[in-house]
Amino acid sequence: MSQAPTDVVELLGPNERVELYIQQKIYHPKINIDSVLLTNDRIILRHPHALGLKKDYTDFSYADIANVLLEKGILRSTVKCVLRFGGDPLTLQDLPNGDAEKAYGIIRENLVRFQTPLSYPQTSTTPAPQSAPQVITREVVKVRCKYCNRLMDENATQCPFCGATQ
Repeated sequence: MSQAPTDVVELLGPNERVELYIQQKIYHPKINIDSVLLTNDRIILRHPHALGLKKDYTDFSYADIANVLLEKGILRSTVKCVLRFGGDPLTLQDLPNGDAEKAYGIIRENLVRFQTPLSYPQTSTTPAPQSAPQVITREVVKVRCKYCNRLMDENATQCPFCGATQ
């Protein structure tokens, strides 16, 4: 893995770290992408233009991704991230198989962490949540209507079926 560019590292949050940096031409349905960075919080696409003098960044939070798919080829693979709110999937095409497998694993791991936060293993520095299951018991008593003989709530003043006053 090569070193992530400093212009992207400056965009990272205080607890965000780069997990994988892929510097290569990858084609999104509408955007040429120079590089892809996978962090522990999001996927960042870096788009250079104007001979590299300008750069645009697009990022996708793992919370906005519903699923990830790996389409493995002989030498190159495609990673597709299905977005939670619809639209075209984020497609990382023409990745070397090794990079695609690493990217798929990192995205999959972070999806689990963002979508079901209590399902990943607890570390020694993170205390396990202490909550007892809450059981709610409610008793519903039914009585028969003296006119139509159907069941209704015991404190009903009128039968919901025949309309008779009780």
